Amino acid sequence: MDVPSLEIAYRPSTEARRFVEVPLVVATPQTLQGYGNLVDDFDAQKIEIVRWPALGRRPVDTNSGDQGGTTEGLFEFWWKEGALHARNEAVGDSYLFGWSDFPDVIKERRNSPRERALIWRANYHPDGGQLFFPLDNQPFIAPLALPGDDVTPEKFVAFWCDGSRGLYIHPNIWHAAVVPLADHARFRDRQGKVHARISVDFVKEFGCFLAAPMRHP
Repeated sequence: MDVPSLEIAYRPSTEARRFVEVPLVVATPQTLQGYGNLVDDFDAQKIEIVRWPALGRRPVDTNSGDQGGTTEGLFEFWWKEGALHARNEAVGDSYLFGWSDFPDVIKERRNSPRERALIWRANYHPDGGQLFFPLDNQPFIAPLALPGDDVTPEKFVAFWCDGSRGLYIHPNIWHAAVVPLADHARFRDRQGKVHARISVDFVKEFGCFLAAPMRHP
């Protein structure tokens, strides 16, 4: 499952030597309020699609601007030599999301214990929600933050999911990589087909990585 560097959607930022570890909570209907919800039935979950904004005083017609629909496919994550890789077939992109230690340390010691994931970027989709539905019933962690372009690492919360149910997040919710606790994880992914992304680079903007603890809360 190697991904050539030229195929990675974003070139990772690696220069930071500190991290901000975010709180870890169990994903429940109560803790996910405002972020999204847990999902038992992939096909039954509605994906919210957001109408394109008007550029002036004239509104977008009510029967237009939200007809892009959804796309879906396999979203695969895997750890290799201390790095967290992923491939999203729904949008045709591959990623390098983070590491189990600082990247320069990983080069010297590739078997570092996976105590936390050091994540260099996150994004949100203004056009629609997104559903991650695990296929292997394995626990995973999803770092999320509420909407707002004044986002900082301290505004994220890492949600621990036991892998028996899917995770749906609303439009405009910041999300970093889904972090599998196992070596490899597969998800069914459904999201807005337009798939606009607005991103934050933690390393460049804040001089740190976002750290998601890899344990049960």
